[in-house]
Amino acid sequence: MLKRILVAVVGVPFLLAVLVVAPEWATLAFLCGLCVIAVHELMSAVCKRATVRRWWGLSAALAVFAMTAVFFSDVRFADTSMHVFSPFFVAALILLHFAVLVTRHGKEDALTFLDLCTMLVAGVAIPLALSCLLRLRMMELGSGLVLIPLVAAFCSDTMALFAGMAFGKHKLAPLVSPKKTVEGSLGGIIGGMAGMVLFRIIFFLCTEVQLNILWCVLLGFVGAVMGQLGDLVFSAVKREFGIKDYGRLLPGHGGVLDRFDSVIFAAPIIWLIISSIRLWES
Repeated sequence: MLKRILVAVVGVPFLLAVLVVAPEWATLAFLCGLCVIAVHELMSAVCKRATVRRWWGLSAALAVFAMTAVFFSDVRFADTSMHVFSPFFVAALILLHFAVLVTRHGKEDALTFLDLCTMLVAGVAIPLALSCLLRLRMMELGSGLVLIPLVAAFCSDTMALFAGMAFGKHKLAPLVSPKKTVEGSLGGIIGGMAGMVLFRIIFFLCTEVQLNILWCVLLGFVGAVMGQLGDLVFSAVKREFGIKDYGRLLPGHGGVLDRFDSVIFAAPIIWLIISSIRLWES
């Protein structure tokens, strides 16, 4: 527990500095770094060591290009070559993954279909999910909006932990995560909504923009539910392949996929909602 707290004491100010204070390109660089690490963690969990050593760089490059393509898809870059060619680079790298599957078939360094699927999830699905943080950062008032998935997911994680320790009796998904309970899950949902109410107050104090309270509560609810689903999904993968943590980057937390598994699922849904509604009156 002490290690978790110490990481939070250092990590939270760092996240705020990168996502809120620094320019948008810093968010891009930070997310690219997370994705590169996540590719290695997922491939190390699922694939053979030799496969990781040979092909991790290919999927890491795909992850970086996928994130960069989202950044340059913004209308501000509409007249630049990166806006035009970035999607083609991503498509070419995806096709290269399939080409490797075919050309190396039957050879010592061949890829299995499971390897290919893992590489594409790590190189495409996870970066596109995390890119929704970048999409939020690039919106109006984005330096605040980008924090919404983190607030909803992390507040849910924290409250679920304490609620489970205090009241947990009924197992939520014992074959996937034996320590998680229904009571902890409900506490996490309440924590996500309460966290968003607190975020709304701080957001107003910093920007003098009043967010709609009902939408904030809904975002907290959705972020908490999707965050818990993400946690369980990545826990199921760990169970299947017999590992405790994806990595050791964050003491007390594990790796990037251990800490950001909830955000990977929460961010896309929250971005879809925010981009479809009027979160505040202009």
